[in-house]
Amino acid sequence: MSDKGRNTPFPTKQQVLDFVRERTGPVGKREIARAFNIRGTDRTRLNDILRELRADGELDRGRGRRYGEPGTLPKVGVIEITGLDRDGDPVARPVNWDGDAPPPAIYPALTRGEPAPAIGDRILARLSPAGDGSYSARTIKRLPSAPSRVLGIFRIVNGQGRIIPTNRRVRSEFIVPPGQENGASGGDLVDGQPVGGRSFGMPEARVAEVVGPAEGPRAPSLIAIHAHDIPVEFDPQAVSDAEASKPVSAKGRTDLRKIPLVTIDGADARDFDDAVWAEKDGEGWHLIVAIADVSWYVRAGKPLDREAFNRGNSVYFPDRVVPMLPEALSNGLCSLVPNEDRGCLAVHMWIDKDGNLKRHEFVRGIMRSAARLTYEQVEAAWTGSPDRITEPLLKGVIAPLYGAFDALQGARVRRGTIDLELPERKVVIDNRGHVTAIEPEQRLDSHRLIEEFMIAANVAAAEALERQDAPCIYRVHDRPSQEKMEGLRETLAPLGIKVSMGQVVKPHLFQRIVSQASGKPDMAVVSMAVLRSQARAEYNPYNIGHFGLALRRYAHFTSPIRRYSDLLVHRSLIAAYGLGDDGLVPEDGDRFPELGKHISFTERRAIDAEREAVDRFTTVFLADRVGAEFAARVNGVHRAGLFVTLTETGADGLVPMSMIGDDRFDFDSPAQRIKGRGSGKVFSIGTSLTVRLEAANVHTGSMAFSVVSGGSHGSGKRRNPSGHRRPAAKGKGGDGRKSAGSKKSRRKS
Repeated sequence: MSDKGRNTPFPTKQQVLDFVRERTGPVGKREIARAFNIRGTDRTRLNDILRELRADGELDRGRGRRYGEPGTLPKVGVIEITGLDRDGDPVARPVNWDGDAPPPAIYPALTRGEPAPAIGDRILARLSPAGDGSYSARTIKRLPSAPSRVLGIFRIVNGQGRIIPTNRRVRSEFIVPPGQENGASGGDLVDGQPVGGRSFGMPEARVAEVVGPAEGPRAPSLIAIHAHDIPVEFDPQAVSDAEASKPVSAKGRTDLRKIPLVTIDGADARDFDDAVWAEKDGEGWHLIVAIADVSWYVRAGKPLDREAFNRGNSVYFPDRVVPMLPEALSNGLCSLVPNEDRGCLAVHMWIDKDGNLKRHEFVRGIMRSAARLTYEQVEAAWTGSPDRITEPLLKGVIAPLYGAFDALQGARVRRGTIDLELPERKVVIDNRGHVTAIEPEQRLDSHRLIEEFMIAANVAAAEALERQDAPCIYRVHDRPSQEKMEGLRETLAPLGIKVSMGQVVKPHLFQRIVSQASGKPDMAVVSMAVLRSQARAEYNPYNIGHFGLALRRYAHFTSPIRRYSDLLVHRSLIAAYGLGDDGLVPEDGDRFPELGKHISFTERRAIDAEREAVDRFTTVFLADRVGAEFAARVNGVHRAGLFVTLTETGADGLVPMSMIGDDRFDFDSPAQRIKGRGSGKVFSIGTSLTVRLEAANVHTGSMAFSVVSGGSHGSGKRRNPSGHRRPAAKGKGGDGRKSAGSKKSRRKS
């Protein structure tokens, strides 16, 4: 419909914005069109206006494609009590929040005669903007919720017990009434149960459990374990069954003991569940990947199996491992230690000179590892410095491994996989449990070699199960959503990197983005932005392929000691190819959708716990350096301030708005920057800074910094180190995450 046929003139962008702002909550496009009598083809013009308002940072599009000012909440929604303000009044946040920036604060109105809500309570509430960016909430209905808990440190303050939360999101301490201490002493890490009923002052909680000492050097991982409900104690029957297990015999197995299979792991590894070997085969290569035969010992439905399923995976902390299986198996009979007979499930693979997998064959075998090698040993041997162990293996074992690796690596490059070089932090701990250093983990070709061998074996497992039409738990990784792509575009625009929108998203697009930053100071920032744009990889019996690896089918087969997913794949292969009577039982195949959801959850739980522990160890390490200055780089900006990463340790922290400098600073969302009103100083993603550590809270694992120097003046456009304006760029995260090996549980793809 043209303007000539309209009863009212077509609205301007400002009129549309004013209409949305006058509403008390987000509004849908249909409501906007009805208000301005927009019909037919004119809806396209309205779409253009709404798109421009979003690009300008004037509007956000939230759940249900409803529009509102950034930070706008609906009129009615579910909120969760997260803490208390300085006056002891409850503070909440929306349960559903899709924005990248922190949600607005919500202050529930207290009703006379009703007990005050406790932290963790959920409420269906009517929400009203308060004018300062926050919201007030009036209770419509209190929703049933699981018993809330608070993990914290027990202290005696003015003769009264208190719990100081270890979760930085819980901002209030809890009073422990007399008689509710449950034997806790000052300095204990306790699991508390908040008690409702107080309408003013600090909330109350009872000590439900004393976890252990909170001040010891190993407390950071202890806190992470209990905060994320990581199972620690094994069922006694499972331990008994593991300790009663016997070595496998060679009867009925393919004998691989004369083949010099070797394990290659980190120097501190204790469980070895994969061994490799290669030889030249015409113009191509013959590979063997032998994996510990865990399914021989862990039978479906038995106590060991129930424990493994409950845990889902091993969890790796800087100072300890919480294993999926008891030590008698994980470090004993299932570990492919040198010069000992061990059962294995092995795959022979034949690849051509270009690294393409031509055929494969699975066998149930018995092997004897020729050597336990480390990544550093293998790398040193290959680059000209063999030791007494690797020198006799160099020509016949190590050289063929690297030859096959070159072919596999070539195939990876041609597929266009996403390969992000983002080394993780390594927390170095002495024998007393104290942190002595935080340093980046090395990323060597020997790491890549093992990764490529494991990827090939995982692909072969998925293909083998498909060939037999057998159940398979795939490792799937979806392509990024349009919202994620839009966020990536906004993040990289200030760096001069353009992200094309509206095309079919393929992995090589992200590799091209990373290559534009290769060798530049922004490399780590760009790689992290690409990583954050990716969907989560997960386990699912319905195959959608693996986007990050650019593979049509992929399953986890290579780590059954520490991943339950791999154990399920082993059982399915055993049943499908008649390799024993301990294969997958039919009822487990029917439960694969349910099992996939569970082990995806336990993996996320482990990742969160591991990351939290590293953050806490890092904070402890830097706590005695408050006041020291560090080189840093901005990795994120929003209304709260600057998120920075320290160059030396990789530690992350926040520079609050009030600590950026002597100026009033504004957050410019469309430009993804923070700019000073008077000075014109600009801070954006990738900006180099010198920061001062102002506070390190070892209880919560958080750090706050202030800016000492850094930032740019003028337009805020990025410049290269030479000072000339940089023109806009033209247009092995094997699991949708980092490619670099970090935690062993996910290191080998």
